[in-house]
Amino acid sequence: MGVEPPSDTALPGYLMLGVRMPTTDLSLLCPEALAQFGTLLAGAQKHLYIGWFGHAAGHALHFHLIPICGWVRQLFFDDPRYAILKNLQSCARDPDDEETGGAELMLYVWREFRESPTPPPISGLSIDEVVERLKALVPA
Repeated sequence: MGVEPPSDTALPGYLMLGVRMPTTDLSLLCPEALAQFGTLLAGAQKHLYIGWFGHAAGHALHFHLIPICGWVRQLFFDDPRYAILKNLQSCARDPDDEETGGAELMLYVWREFRESPTPPPISGLSIDEVVERLKALVPA
């Protein structure tokens, strides 16, 4: 199991947690690995949005751990290109409600902080500062 920041992100605190064996199936991990994996994910979910990847053959099972800070949410809501997503929400929701789902925020982070050649400005700690803080929290 490994935890590391992806090399293609500008968002501080964005991490990937992956298994070291070539599998797309969580149930194939040994009980010890599952226990360690579960403990790490349970701790991370208190602070980070978690996306599961590695569904396709040839890609090892891994999770993206994404910090959706207040300033990231605000950038999302202030970006007029993402306003169209509000039109796709259930009609039962208040159109003035500034809430959104994790998938919409993940799309924003993916496009703007991973794929964009000019990511939005960072507010808060740098990537190196966040990595150092997170290393202190993750058991060796």
